[in-house]
Amino acid sequence: MDSFSDGWLITALIILIFGSAFFSSSETGMVAINRYRLRHLARQGHRAATRVEELLRRTDRLLSVILIGNNFVNNFAATVAAILAIRWLGDSGAAVAPVVITLVMLVFAEITPKTYAALKPERIAFPASFVLKPLQVLLAPLVWLVNGVSMFFLRLAGAPLGQSEDDHLSPEELRTVVNEAGGLIPEKHQKMLLNILDLESVTVEDIMIPRNEMVGVDLEDDMDEILNTLRASQHTRLPVYRGDPNNMLGTLHLRKLSRLLLKEDINKAELMQYTVEPYFVPEGTSLNRQLINFQNAKRRIGIVVDEYGDVLGLVTLEDILEEIVGEFTTDLAATSQDIHPQEDGSYVIDGATHLREINRSLDWALPTGGPRTLNGLILEHLEDIPDANTSIRIDDYLIEILQVKDNMVKAARMRRASDQAKADGP
Repeated sequence: MDSFSDGWLITALIILIFGSAFFSSSETGMVAINRYRLRHLARQGHRAATRVEELLRRTDRLLSVILIGNNFVNNFAATVAAILAIRWLGDSGAAVAPVVITLVMLVFAEITPKTYAALKPERIAFPASFVLKPLQVLLAPLVWLVNGVSMFFLRLAGAPLGQSEDDHLSPEELRTVVNEAGGLIPEKHQKMLLNILDLESVTVEDIMIPRNEMVGVDLEDDMDEILNTLRASQHTRLPVYRGDPNNMLGTLHLRKLSRLLLKEDINKAELMQYTVEPYFVPEGTSLNRQLINFQNAKRRIGIVVDEYGDVLGLVTLEDILEEIVGEFTTDLAATSQDIHPQEDGSYVIDGATHLREINRSLDWALPTGGPRTLNGLILEHLEDIPDANTSIRIDDYLIEILQVKDNMVKAARMRRASDQAKADGP
């Protein structure tokens, strides 16, 4: 290069530094780009996104092109810098050139462009694809040779070739994506998406109406008592049994009975004509599975049974939907809530209330891995049936037992210990 003037060599060095910055930023931009947003843009017809997606389908070839180009311009830049240093400083320039060119390349061709590409991957990857696509074709023989040699040594090292990682998100990873979406997804919609992800881990037993709280029609009762139950019911569907819920006969849709209830003389045989056969649900069925089962069976209410066929309770389609969207019922039952806020910031809660309902209503985090009701949680913690006025603490929650009846905690006062500490002040 003795025939080139210093001006030409400096110009060449600057161009090579820019070339190195291009390849370095392209590598980071291509790797850091959001694959799911990229796929969305490609499906929308975005040409640059389509081109980048095609390049990323063979990441090994893409990286080979980038690394070949980057090494070429880096080595060439080091050579030009060494020539300039020797011209300007003599023999001592050979020692100075590597230090100077390393610092310059680190700042202007590595750290700065890669940092920017990591922050704005689309701004780098999309324009870079215009250059990398034809380069991939142009350097195809060299890429094939380099990849072949690399694969040979990888096989010697026992690397598992041909086994690429699955690009799909696990439920836990998807949960993280939804949580970190921030303002991109409205908070209400965000909660709904997270609730949908929870359906896999929640079973019908977690949300069912327990057997002792079921409202139903017992055909062994007097007809007048049965009619009073039907007319006063806050539900549109009721289970029908004889003597005991384990002797379940079916379910009754009250809207179909509207004309029948206007008659003066109604007998049990007529009621049975409007009763459809019961739909039984195993206790361990997950909510997402049961949602599909309800849809396939065209049913809205199911009787939950254990492994022995004994009735544990009932679950409705509305119960599952409320797990997703929250409480939406407008019936009279909404006026008799199980959670009663007090003036001092505590809550008086019915012992039969489900822990999931308490957590959802108060935004708490009571443990739900074991017992399903507040009564069950207290009994498990104490390993005994407590007396009234007993106070305990479970995690961050202070619980004062107000009423015990029939070996069950009927009511308890609760509040978070952290809230209590704030109220007490320093």
